[in-house]
Amino acid sequence: MKYKMLCSDLDGTLLATKSDVSEYTISQIKRIKQHVRVVLVSARMPSAMYYVQQDLGVMDQPIICYNGALVLHGENELHSVTIPLNIANDIYKICKPRHTDLGLYAFNKWHVPKTSARVEKEIKYTKTNPVYKPTLDTIRAWENNKMPGVHKIMLMGTKETADEIMPLLQNRFTEDLNLYRSNDTLIEIAPKTVSKLTAIQKLLLSDQRLEDVIAFGDNYNDMDMLENVGYGVAVSNGREEVKKIANFVTAKNTENGVAQFIEHHIHI
Repeated sequence: MKYKMLCSDLDGTLLATKSDVSEYTISQIKRIKQHVRVVLVSARMPSAMYYVQQDLGVMDQPIICYNGALVLHGENELHSVTIPLNIANDIYKICKPRHTDLGLYAFNKWHVPKTSARVEKEIKYTKTNPVYKPTLDTIRAWENNKMPGVHKIMLMGTKETADEIMPLLQNRFTEDLNLYRSNDTLIEIAPKTVSKLTAIQKLLLSDQRLEDVIAFGDNYNDMDMLENVGYGVAVSNGREEVKKIANFVTAKNTENGVAQFIEHHIHI
């Protein structure tokens, strides 16, 4: 197989552990990176991706953050779409009586109202630290500073609160937001007009098409990308729906499935 761009999700896909890429994966990326553009594509914020990019030796390439809402190339902002702050405020009003916290992400900022087991996990696994501030105070401060909006909202509650909140959001914001159930307790929210696929399309060079892209993923927010690029590969630990639409299912992320596929199928 020969492709001009390789795009990979991080968590549950490229990362062999919750926070690190393996030496095996690093060696396989090193083998191909002079011939194939290697672009990391994630729901993460920029600072939670830079260390992976550095470990892989692909700092010269762009990164796609927040499921496609922010695309950066070094210090240069190539693309940015945000959720308006008034919508963030409306979401807060839905979540507050249901004891669900909001993580607000804008550019390279991450604000949470307080620490929790979930927040501590993210600190550990993404090697980033949030600002602790009441959600309404964050929204008001960003309004005063003329911030255009937020790139991602993470709702952190319980399975029961997520089950209750998800249909409320779908009924009210279906035209404005993309809603992803990350797991039983987490809901990720992104602007409606963006996805990992739309961001990849913006990075195609003049001589490149989607058919020239190979992509790797595991979760619902990877499906659009895997279905529409030239070749979509799911890891075997991925969602069943994702594996069904993929062209190929490789080994689990913990077994270096992406690196295995690269070694056996991508020839330079």
